[in-house]
Amino acid sequence: MRNRKSSPPPKQQRRRPSSGGTGRDPGTARPPKAPGTGASPPPERTGGGLWLHGTHAVLAALGNPRRRCHRLLITGEARARLHGELARLEAARPGLPIEEAADRSIIEALLPPGAVHQGLALSVDPLPPVDWEGLVERLPAGRQLVVILDQVSDPHNVGAILRSAACFGAALVLNTERQAAGETGTLAKAASGALEHVPYQQVVNLARSLDRLKAMGFWVLGLAGEAPTRLDAGSLPDGLALCLGAEGPGLRRLTRERCDLLLTLPAHGPIRDLNVSNAAAVALYELLGRGR
Repeated sequence: MRNRKSSPPPKQQRRRPSSGGTGRDPGTARPPKAPGTGASPPPERTGGGLWLHGTHAVLAALGNPRRRCHRLLITGEARARLHGELARLEAARPGLPIEEAADRSIIEALLPPGAVHQGLALSVDPLPPVDWEGLVERLPAGRQLVVILDQVSDPHNVGAILRSAACFGAALVLNTERQAAGETGTLAKAASGALEHVPYQQVVNLARSLDRLKAMGFWVLGLAGEAPTRLDAGSLPDGLALCLGAEGPGLRRLTRERCDLLLTLPAHGPIRDLNVSNAAAVALYELLGRGR
């Protein structure tokens, strides 16, 4: 168990979120309907499973022993391009049905319109739930960081955050269960394989999860554009939970109230606002990457 410092800095006065340096972007529009049909895009989940697509997402899933895989569709061009790596992963997945798609349209029919699949689609089960509290309790001493997403709903943003988390060594990404991006092929593609390396867990009650992290010795930091303290100012303890608000509304009141410290990104140019995935990358570099 980590020891929290006995007297954290006083919490800053809460103000309504502003747009500067918050790590928020405008709300994401719903995906377009399929042209000429009036129907929504085909679902990425079928029968409780889902289709992963794209080279990095598919190869990372095949190499993840926690991932249950059912069927791989691949074009002849993709098989030739990935021959050596695919052969190695096939050996680790004996009995996995591998079917050559005669035409890219066979794969495209399984995915949302416009999905960049690079000639691969893999039918899988969603990853099993993570005992995130047990995972945090077992983390070794030293700087550890958990990323907290407060109703971040854009799967592209969540995927990009997972990729940055994997790059800089975050232990875990938590998001809310409601009004947030779940595990889909689009999210996995945006994560570029990171979904198989960084645990991603959705929780029913984010405020209660933050209370648990605080009880385990973590300081809770929130990114907010109006905060008077910069992210790079002063020293911080080893156990950190970094909270990032949703696209548009930012951090909700209960989340902000549980932050030990509200921080802002140091911005000096004519554009002072970053979307949530870019803000996460900058913050993760500052907290985990710089000089470590």
